Amino acid sequence: MDTKIGAVDECTRTVDGVGCIPQNGVCIVQDSHPTPITTAEATLGRHLARRLVQIGVTDVFSVPGDFNLTLLDHLIAEPGLTNVGCCNELNAGYAAEGYARSRGVGACVVTFTVGGLSVINAIAGAYSENLPVICIVGGPNSNDYGTNRILHHTIGLPDFSQEYRCFQTVTCFQAIVNNLEDAHELIDTAISTALKESKPVYISISCNLAGIPHPTFSREPVPFSLAPKVTNQMGLEAAVEAAAEFLNKAVKPVMVAGPKMRVAKASQAFVELADVCGYATAVMPSAKGLVPETHPHFIGTYWGAVSTSFCAEIVESADAYLFAGPIFNDYSSVGYSLLLKKEKAIIVQPDRVAIANGPVFGCVMMKDFLKALSKRIKKNSASYENYHRIYVPDGQPLKCEPKEPLRVNVLFKHIQQMLSTDTAVIAETGDSWFNCQKLKLPEGCGYEFQMQYGSIGWSVGATLGYAQAAKDKRVIACIGDGSFQMTAQDVSTMLRCKQKSIIFLINNGGYTIEVEIHDGPYNVIKNWNYTALVDAIYNGEGKCWTAKVFHEEELINAIETATGAKKDCLCFIEVIVHKDDTSKELLEWGSRVCAANSRPPNPQ
Repeated sequence: MDTKIGAVDECTRTVDGVGCIPQNGVCIVQDSHPTPITTAEATLGRHLARRLVQIGVTDVFSVPGDFNLTLLDHLIAEPGLTNVGCCNELNAGYAAEGYARSRGVGACVVTFTVGGLSVINAIAGAYSENLPVICIVGGPNSNDYGTNRILHHTIGLPDFSQEYRCFQTVTCFQAIVNNLEDAHELIDTAISTALKESKPVYISISCNLAGIPHPTFSREPVPFSLAPKVTNQMGLEAAVEAAAEFLNKAVKPVMVAGPKMRVAKASQAFVELADVCGYATAVMPSAKGLVPETHPHFIGTYWGAVSTSFCAEIVESADAYLFAGPIFNDYSSVGYSLLLKKEKAIIVQPDRVAIANGPVFGCVMMKDFLKALSKRIKKNSASYENYHRIYVPDGQPLKCEPKEPLRVNVLFKHIQQMLSTDTAVIAETGDSWFNCQKLKLPEGCGYEFQMQYGSIGWSVGATLGYAQAAKDKRVIACIGDGSFQMTAQDVSTMLRCKQKSIIFLINNGGYTIEVEIHDGPYNVIKNWNYTALVDAIYNGEGKCWTAKVFHEEELINAIETATGAKKDCLCFIEVIVHKDDTSKELLEWGSRVCAANSRPPNPQ
């Protein structure tokens, strides 16, 4: 899950030469020398396109609208940039977010207000997940600003700022480009801010400016030079000394990785510390994939009452725990029910360290802290030895009898066997969260899900974007029927892009995760003939194969076909399961989240 592009303090050159090259602690994005370009190429649109290619974006996800058409002309004229037309703006945003998970940065292009307010849900998700997405909107003609005119695609007021004000809360920088004089500065500031902050940005470009040449665009843009965030050395030394003293006197300390390790680019430093200290090492659910599960001291996912077997017992019984980049929300804490004590915890965030109930050290970068701590920590494998003593290997699901209805645990037993270095798993919001958490990831196998934001339907667009960015991996997406109904259209775009993902559509007749939190008739959905729907979308164009399975033997045959004869196709396997067939973890988690949601008001 570590990002590859757009990093400000950990950079590597990618195979095609696009990437970050560190020089004296400064990250240079693509080592090219500025050269003059022709007048026809010296336009605002081409400058933006060159900047996107320069930072590693080779695909933009778009929906055309009259305010962005000229801009799209100039984006697609850039040789290194491919336009991926999506069925709707929400999926374009989800795709850009999924692309950023693999490539490190993504981009989408939509039209003014009707497009912008449609994509904003996906942009909010990217913000919550700390993913840099460049959201580009084709805006009104520059002559219309301040004229008191009313435009189409607006809410009927002469004030054009509604969209901008909405994006202020879900992006880290907003640029309204309605004149050419400061366009270069605004675009570059927006993109560099997205990379530095690892958050989305909003760029609105007036529809009449994209194709106009300007002297500021007359040369290839100078590569970005992004200074890394610098650790306060005195603070680092004090934090390491305090942490080492705290951990070295503990009897059975543990380490737990959290999702903010991604934005801190600290996965490798975390693994190096785990190698040195010997502690039992776990991940929070939204950090799955950030730490190799083949590590000798890896004990699974810590998720309170729904943790991997024996993991919670080891973590919660420890007398000291180091959490790197955690997010403790109601979902990750299982309705605020974690049995953790602050006085036992060291909390390492991307830029600060808190030691139990004691001091907090600011301006200390996580990666620097973990690396320095590894030189001061004493080896202590007591917690892992305790885990090893109590560990009992997972059992296998009961074998299905011939023609017995397929069970979800049997499905995931077979998905487990499909995983390799060349695959990546996308887990949709719902019971797939819990079933996919139990998958054991081989070295190099990708894994993504959206836990903080938890937007149902996210995975269809995210699968599109991730597969477009990571063409060396075959994506295996696990999607519930309720989620799929929200965003199904962009299976069409996967086919247009010749993607080879395998989608398991788990058809259990409703919103199962909502049922386990609070049931009601609103959680039942109209059943679709999903394979027929995908066949209709396919319509003989591209490579697509579908199957509907009711029994284990049919599932086995479908997987053999998808990974064999149809390995070059987009494969869609509809799996029919009972409406009450859920993981035990969802049952436990749902009841606890329900209890948290239904707490009565505090007395006044």
